[in-house]
Amino acid sequence: MRGRAQLMLPVSVSAVEFDAEAPVAYLGGDDVIDVEHPKVQELVMHLAGQAPAPVEYARSAFTWVRDNIRHSLDAQDSRVTITASQTLHEGVGLCFAKAHLLAALLRARGIPTGLCYQRLADGTGYCVHGLIAVHVEGVWHRQDPRGNKPGVDAQFDLTQERLAWPVDVDMGEVDYPQIFTAPHPKVLASLRGADDALALCDGGLPTQL
Repeated sequence: MRGRAQLMLPVSVSAVEFDAEAPVAYLGGDDVIDVEHPKVQELVMHLAGQAPAPVEYARSAFTWVRDNIRHSLDAQDSRVTITASQTLHEGVGLCFAKAHLLAALLRARGIPTGLCYQRLADGTGYCVHGLIAVHVEGVWHRQDPRGNKPGVDAQFDLTQERLAWPVDVDMGEVDYPQIFTAPHPKVLASLRGADDALALCDGGLPTQL
């Protein structure tokens, strides 16, 4: 997409060697991944105090977002959250909001982090799902902080992908191979145009990028 930096990953490959200069584009914040927000920084300092090394910090941040920010659908919570700080304040969000918060926590510690998307079947059609890719030890790894529940067991893993939703290509599902530096415009348009997260989950999300 014009004006949006992105790294192309082979579909279904969790980690690839990458030009050491390029991850710099995946640092810093914006109005959604608001890295400098005081509440975001407060949590960063808390997590870093417990796990100062980059890999362990990344694992700790992932686990915190996965387990402490409730997924809107699981919680049956209609509040729509978008930015990292808003998601942290409300304690709830869709997959996209949780990805925005995790990206902010990781970038705040100088760990390059991008946004990734999947197209998943949701019963009668398809919807886009959001997750992240983190660059540690010279390699990109996709991680999914959506939140676990029966049938979903996403874990922070640098040896193999353990995502919430493995893609089934026979069902028309897609692992989009881009790693975006900022939220996709279609995702933002859906979130900003909604006042009910549960309605978004019931046919209001983009069906493809």
